[in-house]
Amino acid sequence: MHNHPHQNPNTPTHPPSDIAITVSEGFWQWLNDLNLSLAFTTYQTNRLFLIGCKLNGRLAVNERLFDKPMGLYAHNDSLYMACRYQLWQLENRLAIGETHQGGDRLYVPSVAYTTGDLNVHDVVLDKQQQLLFINTDFSCLAKQQAGFSFVPVWQPPFISKLAAEDRCHLNGLAMCGGEPTYVTACSQTDTPAGWRNHRLDGGIVLHLPSNQIIATGLSMPHSPRWYRGKLWLLNSGSGELGYLDGERFMPITFCPGFVRGLAFLGDYAVVGLSKLRSKTFGGLALETRLAHAGQEAHCGLMVIDLNTGDSLHSLQIDGVVEELFDVVVLPKVRQPRALGFQDDSIERLVNFPDSDGLLITKPTVSRPSLNTSLQKPGLPRSEAKPVIQYQQVYHLNSDNLLAYEALTYPSLKTRWQNHAQRGELLGVSASIAGAMIGFAVAEQWQQSNGEPAAELLSLFVLPVYRHQGIASTLVRQLQRLVGRPLGIVACR
Repeated sequence: MHNHPHQNPNTPTHPPSDIAITVSEGFWQWLNDLNLSLAFTTYQTNRLFLIGCKLNGRLAVNERLFDKPMGLYAHNDSLYMACRYQLWQLENRLAIGETHQGGDRLYVPSVAYTTGDLNVHDVVLDKQQQLLFINTDFSCLAKQQAGFSFVPVWQPPFISKLAAEDRCHLNGLAMCGGEPTYVTACSQTDTPAGWRNHRLDGGIVLHLPSNQIIATGLSMPHSPRWYRGKLWLLNSGSGELGYLDGERFMPITFCPGFVRGLAFLGDYAVVGLSKLRSKTFGGLALETRLAHAGQEAHCGLMVIDLNTGDSLHSLQIDGVVEELFDVVVLPKVRQPRALGFQDDSIERLVNFPDSDGLLITKPTVSRPSLNTSLQKPGLPRSEAKPVIQYQQVYHLNSDNLLAYEALTYPSLKTRWQNHAQRGELLGVSASIAGAMIGFAVAEQWQQSNGEPAAELLSLFVLPVYRHQGIASTLVRQLQRLVGRPLGIVACR
C-alpha cells in the first residue's frame, strides 16, 4: 500500500495531515493501463476530488472546495455537479495536447443554475441535453427551466404532494437510451421524513415508463445504473453491489462501507464507500455484518471485477473525509485538475478562439519560492533558464494594492496612511510560470500648472532573482507606459 497525503491549495486552514489517501499496490497501474481517471464528491467535507496518474508512477490528487457537492455526471468534456443550492457545469478549458500544471484536463466552473436548497442527489443529461436531477426534498424528478427553481418531471405514484419534506428519500436515477427509466428510494412513504423508519428493508426501485414499483425489500438503495443490459444498484444498508433479476436483488460483492456512487468502464465497476453515521446508519445489516467480522466501515473507492465479483483495487481515505456520494470515470484522461474559488487562478486564467491556449491575465501575488518547480536559494540552477514574463497589472488603486504589499518597497500600505492618491497608478510585474518575482508601481498625475508628472512609488524583486536586470526592465516598462523618465527609488 502507498500513502499519498496531499495538500489542498484551496484550503490553507486545513493542514495536509487532515486527509491521507492510501491506494492498493496495483491501483496506479490500473488507471495507467486503462488510460482513465476518476472524480468523486464528498459533501460531508465540501470537496470534489480528481484522481489521476503522474508520469513518475505516483497518484495525482487534485481537490477543490464546493458547497455540499453531491450528484456528479461526466459528459464529453464537462462535469455536472449538484451542490447545496446550485447545479454547476465545469467545462474543460484545455485544448487537445495542452497541459496546465501537469494536468491534461482543467475543469473550470463555467455555468451555475440556482435551484435553492433542494437536497439534490443524482444529476444526469438526457438525450436532448437537458439536465435532469433527483429533487430529494420534494420527492420528484426535476429539470431546469428559466424563471423557476425547478420544474417537476415525474413523481412517485404514492407521493400526494410536492413539499420540501423528503417523504421517501428519492435519491438515484438510471438512464436507458438517454431517457430517465429507473429511480431508487428508501421507502414508499408519503409523510415528512417517513423513510427514516423504513431504512432496514423499505427500499424500492421504480420503473418510470410504467409508473410501477419493480423491486422492494431493499435497504437504503442508491446509485441505480443501466449497464450491459442489467440494472445495477447499490444496496447501501447491506454494503452490497448487485443487479436486479426480475424483482430480486442479486448481490455480487460485499463492500466494507455504506456504498453510494457507482460507475462502470469495461469489465469494472467503481464503487464509493462511506463510514457509518451513528443515527442515520445505525442498526443496518451492514453494521451488524461488520461487527461480526471485527471490521470497521471504510471511506474510499473499490474497483470490482464484474465477471468474478472480486475486489481488485482500492483507494482509502482517512482523516476528516468520512463520506462519499458520487463517483464518475473519466476515460482517456490522465491527470485531471479543476479550478475552485479559494484562490485567484479562476480570475487569472482565460482563453478565447485563436488565443493559442490558456493565457495568464495577471500574475498571482503568491511568491514563487513556494513553488517547487522554481529555483530555491541554495539549490543549483536547472539547465533550462526560467522564462521571465513582464506584463502590466491593470486597475490599481490604494485598496487593491494591499494584496501586493509583500512585493512593494517602500511599503505602499504605509504610504497610503500618510499620502492621498494623486492620480493614476500603473503597475508592471515580472513573473515566472504566473508567480510574481518582481513588481514596480508608478503614479502619474497632472500638476497645478497643468504639467504632467510621474513618480516611481515602489520597486521590489525577490532576493534570489536580483542582479539579473529585472528591476531595470521593470522601470523601463513603466517609463514606456508613462512616456517619460522616472526617478529611481531604493530597490529590494
